[in-house]
Amino acid sequence: MWSKVSALCFFSGFVMLIYGVFKAFTIPPLPSATIAENYRIIYFHVPAAVSAFLAFAVTLVFSIAFLRSENYRRDVQAVSSAKFGFAMITAALISGSIWAKVAWGSYWNWDPRETFVLVLWFAYAAYFGLRASIDDYAVKARYSAIYSIFAFVTVPMSYFSSLLSPLHPKPFEVSFDAERGMLLGVMIIAFILLYISYFLLDSKVSEIKEKMEVNGNE
Repeated sequence: MWSKVSALCFFSGFVMLIYGVFKAFTIPPLPSATIAENYRIIYFHVPAAVSAFLAFAVTLVFSIAFLRSENYRRDVQAVSSAKFGFAMITAALISGSIWAKVAWGSYWNWDPRETFVLVLWFAYAAYFGLRASIDDYAVKARYSAIYSIFAFVTVPMSYFSSLLSPLHPKPFEVSFDAERGMLLGVMIIAFILLYISYFLLDSKVSEIKEKMEVNGNE
């Protein structure tokens, strides 16, 4: 069942992604000399950030579930979700820097939003570093689950930091016409579907791998 759901989500998300990329490059530019063409990156930047926040929220949920149940499947699921989230927040950082170079004249401005997202990036980089530094699986799973609860604090901090930003657009300040707004929605859904597909596949493969390693050590 999981494989069918994963395949369906991947196919649907991939089709929507291809459509979204095509539309993002062909939709007319904005009537702005500064960001007339550069704004197109928002169709990648925003979905990457949204899917990263979602993935880290799922990591939090499964980390708490693991601490409550000691079911190591929950730990595997938490890690699989964190992998996707880390990749997407990295993509959001890179695409945001490209936007900043055109809109603000520099790849990095130490804007509050940029700074808090960087803190988030380091928090989850440390999560994977913690897991890599511990050999005992039971200890690794427990410590990383506890750590991920504290690391998740950086997610709402990153989201609401835009309210303190003199440069980064605030959520209520961003407005699109119907065509551009629908396109952004399509891209966000596409990224979420690809996340679900990856999560289901990676968590199952990782679970099988862990079982094989346990059986091999017996």
